[in-house]
Amino acid sequence: MIGRLNHVAIAVPDLDAAIAQYSGALGADVGAPQDEPDHGVTVVFINLPNTKIELLYPLGDASPIAGFLEKNPAGGIHHICYEVEDITAARERLVASGARVLGDGTPKIGAHGKPVLFLHPKDFNGCLIELEEV
Repeated sequence: MIGRLNHVAIAVPDLDAAIAQYSGALGADVGAPQDEPDHGVTVVFINLPNTKIELLYPLGDASPIAGFLEKNPAGGIHHICYEVEDITAARERLVASGARVLGDGTPKIGAHGKPVLFLHPKDFNGCLIELEEV
């Protein structure tokens, strides 16, 4: 059901410093910051030959990333994102197998302009999983 790894998301306490580190020290192709108000984050994508890294920074006080950074002040891996061909079919299969979809189960439009869902980390070895329809 899952396809290729789309990205690994890293919550960062200082977005400018993280951008400088990836573009300078690592010499990566770093995109422009993009606010995602529906998700409460500012994102920056780092393009790699085989996948992407997504830097996450809180957008507003109610951001879920703000809570993550309170528990992990240095930042850290927040989630991994897998591609799926049909997000509705993937959701139905996962729910039937006992997995929990976060929120009301309705896909939202993610940073790539495509439908996404998040799966409860307690159902996946402590890892928050994002599914993105491609």
